[in-house]
Amino acid sequence: MNPTVFNTVLAASLLLAPPVHAITSPVKPTVPKGDAAALPALQVDLRQSTVSGLSSGGFMAAQFAVAYSATVSGAGIIAGGPYYCASQPGRFPYIAYLNNALTTCMNPGDAQVPPPDAAGLLRAAQDFARDKLIDDTANLQRQRIYLFSGTQDKTVTRPVVEQVARFYQLAGTPAAQVRLADTVAAGHAIVTDSMQDSACASTQPPFINNCGFVQARDILQHLYPDLQPASTTLKGKLLAFNQRSFIKSSYSSMGNTGYAYIPAACNSESCRVHVVFHGCLQTTQAIGDQFYTRTGYNLVADANKIVVLYPQVEPSPIYPYNPKGCWDFWGYTSINPLDPDFYRKSGTQMEAVKAMLDRLAARRSTR
Repeated sequence: MNPTVFNTVLAASLLLAPPVHAITSPVKPTVPKGDAAALPALQVDLRQSTVSGLSSGGFMAAQFAVAYSATVSGAGIIAGGPYYCASQPGRFPYIAYLNNALTTCMNPGDAQVPPPDAAGLLRAAQDFARDKLIDDTANLQRQRIYLFSGTQDKTVTRPVVEQVARFYQLAGTPAAQVRLADTVAAGHAIVTDSMQDSACASTQPPFINNCGFVQARDILQHLYPDLQPASTTLKGKLLAFNQRSFIKSSYSSMGNTGYAYIPAACNSESCRVHVVFHGCLQTTQAIGDQFYTRTGYNLVADANKIVVLYPQVEPSPIYPYNPKGCWDFWGYTSINPLDPDFYRKSGTQMEAVKAMLDRLAARRSTR
């Protein structure tokens, strides 16, 4: 086996998750996969699309927001780093993307390496934009950005998250549009106010922690300043949809089924879309329906005419090697690990999610 590929296989099993000694049996999904239908055309307003995610999902949110900045108006990044983070240090062909993802982009202090270089990453993004690989970086100035780093998070640490703020500052995004929340004693997790969730400071499956507030609400409030209070009961529909129809590559490590919460009003009125990227070990295979039913997004979306899209990665034990179901921010979906395309609009996971957005934006059937 090629040494580069061998090292990738060996190290990938460690990515973005502490050792797991026991994982409880998956919760049965609310909507069985067998019932997966087509994602509907709802004529959503694409220019008000936003994204968020935890851990590898946070990196994916940052990545998608920059690559598709003409579409995305804001991003919530929980324990994630800046666009193209894994490209540092070094230059082609000496860039070890996975090694950087495991060190520079996670806990650079423990690894005794510098944190990501926001200035260098922005220059790379500007070069990609000039080559038409991603959208114009001038669009970043209109985005609203929510960042979160728990004080007890040792998996992706504060210096990494801070570089996202620095990236946007250098891009010319007004300071009032960027919020960094870094005073909560949270571990590596998305935060809720539910007593059934893990203790705030813990870092353990399902990586959903009770810290006394609903982080999904805080994220959406920052991204959409006109937000109304959350609903107390859900009136819309949780849909299991055929995700495979949006995926072009057999190396995507994406599942056959994705999920979406569709408020009742969105069947006839204009709505927005928020895409939520789960973290590693938060797939339906690992935690059932907990991520897309219990993290708080749906109740907020229900009262604010926001469709919530939950695309799904699945664990892949052989090739592409992704045993913990992480989103790709270092190149595991690329045939050539020295020249990956995960950060481009044409990256297989990026392209699939954009196709889902385009489908939601399509004209409703008049029949």
